[in-house]
Amino acid sequence: MLFDQEKVKNFLPHREPFLFINSVESIKLENWVFGQRISNPKDAIGGVVTANFFTSESLDLFKGHFPGRPIFPGVIQVEAMAQASSFAMVFFIDNPFALDTLDIALARLEDTRFRKPVLPGQNLKIEAEVIKYRKPIIVTKCKVFNGEDVVSEATISSSVKF
Repeated sequence: MLFDQEKVKNFLPHREPFLFINSVESIKLENWVFGQRISNPKDAIGGVVTANFFTSESLDLFKGHFPGRPIFPGVIQVEAMAQASSFAMVFFIDNPFALDTLDIALARLEDTRFRKPVLPGQNLKIEAEVIKYRKPIIVTKCKVFNGEDVVSEATISSSVKF
């Protein structure tokens, strides 16, 4: 594990009950070392963030979505992808944990697909790959996995200020 939930909270402004990242497992980019800012945005293309979230049965959202047949909402899967995508900004920040907070907002969703239902008690792996960055917009291709199965995917554009 690269970052536990406390480190995640040091980077993201989200808090429970709207924090959908338990940990960040890895942030990978060829020839890049954490803490080294990339000056040319094209050099970050192909960088991948891998994060985790456990769909605990105790999540309040399962009480209403749906009673007797709980399903993790697709809109929350998109939010988890967006939160994981935020960590791609470490490629462009000298000391990412020195920020007070990351000012990031969802700007666009494209090619969103929900392939399989996500149920309580599942360990989700969320991958976000940088496909474009043109300040202030970063675009990531995201997938959510349950085991080897892709359960959802989306291309996410976010506006970022730091």
